[in-house]
Amino acid sequence: MKLHHILLFVHLAGVIVWVGGMSFAHFCLRPSALALPPAQRLGLWSAVFGRFFPIVWLAIGAIVASGFAMLLEVGMARAPLAWHAMAASGLAMTAIFASIWFGPWRALQQAVAAESWAQGAQALNLIRQRVTINLTLGALTVLLATLGLAF
Repeated sequence: MKLHHILLFVHLAGVIVWVGGMSFAHFCLRPSALALPPAQRLGLWSAVFGRFFPIVWLAIGAIVASGFAMLLEVGMARAPLAWHAMAASGLAMTAIFASIWFGPWRALQQAVAAESWAQGAQALNLIRQRVTINLTLGALTVLLATLGLAF
């Protein structure tokens, strides 16, 4: 087995976990959680993010390390333009996730601990908006990975 295949597996596994997790949260968990009263809904999201976000950090580490290793494997100058676009998109997604982690995610945790449901709802809405952006960027990145710049 070639190192490239291992790197590609690690890369895809990280993407599947991160983008798949966002897809599940956005399209399945979110609509279902809307039926809950604020205290339960915000408590649920806080618990879910408390488990998912550390996994996202691991996925990001795997994606970035394997992605740049594959870029270096072929040489930055010889890598397809789509690979550079994927790297840019992935780094933008990472920055957006970091803005969630250090901003509204902390605000959500504090609001739930203080039972401040209005503040928690505001923080959750900011997280939802940024996750929606990242989910869109993730889908575009998968498009780049599969179709290159042919679209």
